[in-house]
Amino acid sequence: MEHEERDAAERPLLVVDGANVVGSVPDGWWRDRRGAAERLRDALVAVAEHGLADLPGPLDVVLVVEGAARGVAGLPEVRVVEASGSGDDRIVQLVDAARAEHPDRSCLVATADRELRARVTALGAAVTGPRSVRP
Repeated sequence: MEHEERDAAERPLLVVDGANVVGSVPDGWWRDRRGAAERLRDALVAVAEHGLADLPGPLDVVLVVEGAARGVAGLPEVRVVEASGSGDDRIVQLVDAARAEHPDRSCLVATADRELRARVTALGAAVTGPRSVRP
């Protein structure tokens, strides 16, 4: 699979704020947060393989889940990280670690949360809105 052929340091990193992206569409997600996170995870497989409009794939995709959405299993194409506390804090930690390990690696965070956007751009990440990763 092409996704596995590129070295991790060469593949852009996409970190998805699961709670924010799921909550961006009033489709009943509040009745089944874990199910909504699983549907988002499944949709992110295509994003991992093909990329986004301004960021060609393959991408390393990390979906951050919290609260009632925890327990979602990862897939080979989409790593799922559970936040034990704040999902935003966990996203900042992931971006900070990725930038420290590979300073030249492209890093993009999908969220509409203004405070989180400010925190990750201060670390050198780019940001995109929820629509860019939703099916």
